[in-house]
Amino acid sequence: MFPNFLSRFAPGPDPRAIDHEEFEQAVKAGKCVVVDVREAHEFASARIPGSINLPMSRFDPSRLPSDKPVVLICHSGMRSRSALSKAQAAGREDVKHYAGGIVGWHSRKGALAL
Repeated sequence: MFPNFLSRFAPGPDPRAIDHEEFEQAVKAGKCVVVDVREAHEFASARIPGSINLPMSRFDPSRLPSDKPVVLICHSGMRSRSALSKAQAAGREDVKHYAGGIVGWHSRKGALAL
């Protein structure tokens, strides 16, 4: 009984996150803009091909592209979630984040530019 009670309070999947398969398809088809919020030196070391860099340390939602839906990414999902909150507070509804970050992308054999 107690485990069932606690399961009602367990966090479910983040509805603001894009799952890996959907993200991978959108990247391959060019149907989204990938915005990497890691710092410039992190971005320079490895990134998703075609992504752009808007570092979290000076993140401004008004600088997000508006011609396609945006997917935010960082190292492991924490900074992209924070950037997403800022984007949504600024009224952007066409933005999601990839919770796995570059680490998750790479572990699932996603292409990286070095």
